[in-house]
Amino acid sequence: MSATRTVTLVPGDGGGPALADAVVRIFAAAAVPIAWERVAAGDEALRRQGSAIPAELVGSVLRTRVALKGHLAARLGEARENPNVALRKMLDLYANVRSVQSFPGRASRYPGLDLVVVRESTEGEYAGLEHRVVPGVVESIKVTTADACTRIARFAFAHAAAAGRAKVTAVHKANIMKRADGLFLDCCRAVAREHPAIAFQELIVDNACMQLVMNPYQFDVMVMQNFYGDLVSDLCAGLAGGRGVVPSASFGDDLAVFEAIYDDASAVAAPDAVNPMTLLVSALAMLRHLGLAAQADRITAATSAVLAEGTRVTRDLGGTAGTTAMADAIVARL
Repeated sequence: MSATRTVTLVPGDGGGPALADAVVRIFAAAAVPIAWERVAAGDEALRRQGSAIPAELVGSVLRTRVALKGHLAARLGEARENPNVALRKMLDLYANVRSVQSFPGRASRYPGLDLVVVRESTEGEYAGLEHRVVPGVVESIKVTTADACTRIARFAFAHAAAAGRAKVTAVHKANIMKRADGLFLDCCRAVAREHPAIAFQELIVDNACMQLVMNPYQFDVMVMQNFYGDLVSDLCAGLAGGRGVVPSASFGDDLAVFEAIYDDASAVAAPDAVNPMTLLVSALAMLRHLGLAAQADRITAATSAVLAEGTRVTRDLGGTAGTTAMADAIVARL
């Protein structure tokens, strides 16, 4: 029997606590050997401690090395930095990974899809450097460094090599941003030369989006800077059936945070209205990261059976159930 592993649990905002409770119950039903260290963040922490990212959260993740996190609301027009982005910067979670695969039992336009989007998460447009030049004119600075570009390229190629994947595609806009994206490409080319067994491809981001919609099966691992990765990863999720079936994980050198992916409208939605799979699929990816593939496979099979039955699922999946009721159905299958 596997030793119990402590994992930081960050419920998040809006429907996040209901999602977290659903995952905890499903894992308990599957006898997953995890002990949860629950920590507040987002609006609750802001009210109680004056910070959406309290020191307690950072300390917990640094101690456990693995976290499961709900979405933290970042409402438009607020001056404070997006707390999801802020946490990645604080922990130096430089690589975001979306494993885009069709989920058994969930209909998608591209069945059998299997590709990976690797996104640099610490700089680019998301560095948050903006200022007003004169009234009516705002300048935003895109930060690109050789260190960050090389690091994300090495991560992508290492991920491809470890998974036995055959190709890495670098997505860029170097035809327009010749210096910034040109630097990214130069770094990717240098790392590609260290991996002659893995094919290397370069695609301009707009062409890459078109190619994804026309034939996503041609891609294997895709690597890109922060802003392009935000757009392309959601596009790919749509190809596989929606963000609720695609896990998201952010990695540092020795840290891993697995995250629910949904928008801010869902983050502040009714507590029992969000599809539990938005957090569950990332939790399943976390299990595989921890070497608990058998438990992940068992929960996946139970979830697939509930999806195939089609009655006790949330509205976005064509049913009328809430978060708790769908989780109950998965627990019953287990």
